[in-house]
Amino acid sequence: MSNVKIAVLVGSLRKKSFTKTVVETVIKNSPKEMEYTLIDIGVLPIYNQDLESENREPKEWLAFRDKIRGFDAVLFATPEHNRSVPAALKNALDVGSRPYGQNVFNAKPAAVISVSPGAIGGFGANHHLRQVLAFLNMPVMAQPEAYIGNVMNVINPDGAITNENTVGFLKVFAESFLNHIKNNLK
Repeated sequence: MSNVKIAVLVGSLRKKSFTKTVVETVIKNSPKEMEYTLIDIGVLPIYNQDLESENREPKEWLAFRDKIRGFDAVLFATPEHNRSVPAALKNALDVGSRPYGQNVFNAKPAAVISVSPGAIGGFGANHHLRQVLAFLNMPVMAQPEAYIGNVMNVINPDGAITNENTVGFLKVFAESFLNHIKNNLK
């Protein structure tokens, strides 16, 4: 199999995002055949169906949809906001799954990582996201589940994950995601 092209959607828009640090560690420890591209979802105007109905779709929506179509799979990484996903990530899912019948996420294998300073690692966000992805017809990797809790304890002052157990887990996660993708691509 040739290289697998993976879009990465990070729900945190912060410059020094813990979630992005976790994603960077996954990328660094992934099999060489996995090609990741981080997609900026912070530039997407809020979804409003009226804009489609009036043929006034923002160029950012159109560019995002075109970009996602070119990928084999999607890695979602999310912090937890009020026991769910951040608005920016939900907006990206809405923009990409519309207009009705033109869902750019359809049938793309996916994996979810949730990150939190709290002990349960963004469990609520992880499962809310999985619920949306199931509706979007994305086969989501079931195991291993990735809940990175107490994230501030595994990131050093330079902004890198140095905890060997966490790095080892993220390596296994990436390898499992590659197998999941291969098993779900047609």
